[in-house]
Amino acid sequence: MKKGDTSPVLVNIGFGNVVASSKVVAIVTPGSAPIKRMREEAKKDRKLVDATQGRRTRSIIVTDSNHIILSALQAETITQRFLEGKSDLAEEV
Repeated sequence: MKKGDTSPVLVNIGFGNVVASSKVVAIVTPGSAPIKRMREEAKKDRKLVDATQGRRTRSIIVTDSNHIILSALQAETITQRFLEGKSDLAEEV
């Protein structure tokens, strides 16, 4: 990215699926009851995006628009990719 470029930083969340890092509020694991309820509410409201390609859900990404994105990658892996994207931006400035 060049200085002054306002294009969004896209982060790979698995299987060629990407998400704009500026829109992500949280990355959580799917095990707890509140997260399961949040997932069901998003499905009911048609705000659930399944990016697992049929595999087991290992992390859930919450966006600022209340969309819930399911990923087959571990939350730690996605977090690391977000951090790498931020460090790449810092190096270019």
